[in-house]
Amino acid sequence: MIDVEQRPPHIRRTTTTHARRLAVASIALLILVACSWIPGVVGTAIAAVLPWLGLVLLAMLLTAVFLARRVIVVILAPALLWILAMAPALPALPAGSTTGSELTIVSQNVRAHSGGAAASASELAQTGADVIALTELDGDSLAAARDALAAEYPHMFGVGTVAVWSRYPLSNAEPLTLGLGWKRALRVEVQAPTAPVALYVLHAASVRPGQQQDRDTMLNGIAEQVAADPSSALVAVGDFNAASTDPGLAALRAEADGVRPTDGTLGFTWPAAFPLARIDHVFVRGLEVVSSGTQRAGNSDHLATTTTVR
Repeated sequence: MIDVEQRPPHIRRTTTTHARRLAVASIALLILVACSWIPGVVGTAIAAVLPWLGLVLLAMLLTAVFLARRVIVVILAPALLWILAMAPALPALPAGSTTGSELTIVSQNVRAHSGGAAASASELAQTGADVIALTELDGDSLAAARDALAAEYPHMFGVGTVAVWSRYPLSNAEPLTLGLGWKRALRVEVQAPTAPVALYVLHAASVRPGQQQDRDTMLNGIAEQVAADPSSALVAVGDFNAASTDPGLAALRAEADGVRPTDGTLGFTWPAAFPLARIDHVFVRGLEVVSSGTQRAGNSDHLATTTTVR
């Protein structure tokens, strides 16, 4: 192998230039990933692109291997920090064998005024799920979904833009405002055969440039509700309008476990045509996750989440 110092001057200069550029890029990425923990607009924006920064890091590592090996160690710093930041979003292993006492819950944002609520409801029912939760419902889509599910899911409760249908009886149903002036969430108890399960369904406010406070208020509100909930088994599902690593979910993660996909993917749910982020989530407490994944249903711009617990 030719020693670096024995290479022609122009090659040494080129290698040094590549090394400097990669080192600068590594420092920039290190700072960018670290900012993903900052609450508010900054953390939310970086959380949305964080999974894709992994591709940037991979490209940098490959470039370093071929052009500037001496900076590989420098690139490892942001790479390790990226893995740490991505931990809540990385795939999980399935629990294994089933016992027959599982509860399967599917959830989807059906996109208001899309006319696809009935198709989504019918396709989700075909999965054999025990509970179906739908969000972003308008008056017409709520009626259409109710008609499609009435026969197989006789127990139903809805409020505002959210509703839940169940094969099992529902009790103690209540609407939730979560700090806002309108109802976009609910809580019910699903009387499953083995034990009752408290179920929260959430349709968080949207995030737009300069408009994030309402969403953060709702995420903090549901975290407070879950913290005060005495139920031994609890599930929260819906459209959280927050990427998996968004710091806005930190309070809820402290009270319940975020469910990670068990199908080997990152579980991206939006937009359905080419999913770029996971903004539809499942959180559990006091339950074991058997499996969790996503699927297409209807013509919504969101994929549905499918989770089986026991």
